[in-house]
Amino acid sequence: MSPLHRPPRACPVCSAELVVSGCGCPDCGTGISGRFRMCPYCALSDEDLEMLRVFLVSRGNMRELERHLGVSYPTTRARFADLLARLGLEEPGGADVDRDKVLADLAAGRLTVDEAEALLQP
Repeated sequence: MSPLHRPPRACPVCSAELVVSGCGCPDCGTGISGRFRMCPYCALSDEDLEMLRVFLVSRGNMRELERHLGVSYPTTRARFADLLARLGLEEPGGADVDRDKVLADLAAGRLTVDEAEALLQP
């Protein structure tokens, strides 16, 4: 069996969003045609899907995601905000940072000074 590929999201001619117009059973050959909506997660890269999987398995623990990615906490938050933006769940550029929470995390030792500073910069 050949590897499965992700469908393209945009028309190569006019760049309009494509729709799925057919599905088929590889075992019996049954085919279904029509207009089906695309899954928003199907457009994500394998890297994004893995990040989302780790986030869900860790029940939303950003520190666990940070360990998995091997990057700093601010970078982890920025990458996750970018992922949410690609899914249309957040405006590009990320959500507003809760200054009081960042300062509380810094005071509790959950963030380093550099991480807190990076989160608080505009």
